Amino acid sequence: MSTRTRRTKKEWEETTLKPALKRYPEREARFETVSGIEVDALYTPEDMPDFDYERDLGYPGQYPFTRGVQPNTYRGRVWTMRQYSGYATAEESNRRYRYLMKHGQTGLSVAFDLPTQMGYDSDHLLARGEVGKVGVPICTLADMEALFKGIPLDKVSTSMTINATAPILLAFYIAVAKKQGVDISRLDGTVQNDILKEYIARGTYIFPPRPSMRLITDVFRYCTEHLPSWNTISISGYHMREAGATAVQELAFTFANAIEYVQAAVSAGLDVDSFAGRLSFFFVSHNNLFEEAAKFRAARRIWAKIMREHFGAKNPRSWMLRFHTQTAGVTLTAQQPENNVVRATVQSLAAILGGTQSLHTCSKDEALSLPSEEAVQLSLRTQQVLAHESGVTETVDPLAGSYYVEHLTNTLERETNKYLKRIEDLGGATAAIEKGFQQREIQESSYRFQKDVESGKHVIVGINKYTSPYPPMKGLFKLDPAEIRKQIEGLNRVRKERDKARVEAGLAMLEKAARGTENTMPIFVECAEAYATIGEMCDVLRGVFGAQREFLVF
Repeated sequence: MSTRTRRTKKEWEETTLKPALKRYPEREARFETVSGIEVDALYTPEDMPDFDYERDLGYPGQYPFTRGVQPNTYRGRVWTMRQYSGYATAEESNRRYRYLMKHGQTGLSVAFDLPTQMGYDSDHLLARGEVGKVGVPICTLADMEALFKGIPLDKVSTSMTINATAPILLAFYIAVAKKQGVDISRLDGTVQNDILKEYIARGTYIFPPRPSMRLITDVFRYCTEHLPSWNTISISGYHMREAGATAVQELAFTFANAIEYVQAAVSAGLDVDSFAGRLSFFFVSHNNLFEEAAKFRAARRIWAKIMREHFGAKNPRSWMLRFHTQTAGVTLTAQQPENNVVRATVQSLAAILGGTQSLHTCSKDEALSLPSEEAVQLSLRTQQVLAHESGVTETVDPLAGSYYVEHLTNTLERETNKYLKRIEDLGGATAAIEKGFQQREIQESSYRFQKDVESGKHVIVGINKYTSPYPPMKGLFKLDPAEIRKQIEGLNRVRKERDKARVEAGLAMLEKAARGTENTMPIFVECAEAYATIGEMCDVLRGVFGAQREFLVF
């Protein structure tokens, strides 16, 4: 910053700002983002003293990718519009997918119910009351066939939010493609496959961390050889942010997990450039528009440096951060639910300004139930209006050069790197999880945020300020118990009609592979094609790997 600019800013403060503050005092003693980053009244070149355009920003499509991984971003093609969906039964979910595709959705995003996520069949005792509630139940290949009936898998990109049982669901998907006559090398999509964040924030783990990491690297190796267009993992910050993490913690803990995954694959003998280009990420977009847009810009720069400088990746594709974004479910309120439309719009805009490649916009009624078709359509229309009517897609990285946004971008990068150093000193992400570090940090952030809400420091419209009566929402989704009975009847029918000897042979091969070093993925595919159930396969792995208990954190 020049001496003249510094002098004129001082003059502005004395002659213009101070007299105004006497008449109109500021609302807060300290302004800050949701994550606690202090926000000044004005930003100038003084707030970017060491800024170097080529080093810190560069150009879109070039290292360090701060301005985007594609040279022309949305001027060529807008982001993939996904709506996360799945409920009741595979047949019902298939009907919803067709509805969404009819209204312009450009990619499928599958939600699985909790029993499927935890490796239990729908008729298991622990599955009672949970079948089909937060996603679709998938017990066997028959369910997966019904889920994608009439949807050619070589014509659609599919994202599957599944972690502990990710290899099994991917095996079901591959088996469906083969039955459709699709060359599996043409399959396009993503499997979340991010188990470490489950131990930190979400809880749908089955096995201990280290054998779970082995299953992940098996997926990496298999897809490198057979599914070259498939994203083998979607490393997620979303769920940690939903649990109460700050924006800095979301970035830091996500990248710490990513480093662990990449290191595990490299240690298993894979060349980093053979798989790094198919890694993807999953972030959340919250209400603070500028902090969130800056977060995504900082994330690209951080990841590019990690891959090039830490892992020595040579291929520029390995340096690129590609990510899906979902608006923040945790910000949705049951009170005055129409306000959620505004929240989701702001959050979607932040993700777009930050350069997301894929976006899911939450529906206004999700704090009350699974979303209705009307609410889902409105969420999709929100994305379409932003894409085609707002003008934000017409230039690349439109916030670049804003003193405030660049300051936030630099601050988020700096604070994220501090956390990454702390986790490295603890022995890496897995070791830190086993010590409870990330869990404790998130708990403390969540507690501070809740105290700010209760004190009124953080305003949530309709909750602690601007409250008013509101009419109850109509048309809320209700799960029909008959659908659950139908799901269990179908499962029993598959068990009765399948080749029992083939199932037993496949499960025996799976046990042998799990005890040894053979890649489990081809055997999961064999078990899937034999119509073995997800519960049967997971029981085999529980017998070999054991079951993980919660890491207690005080």
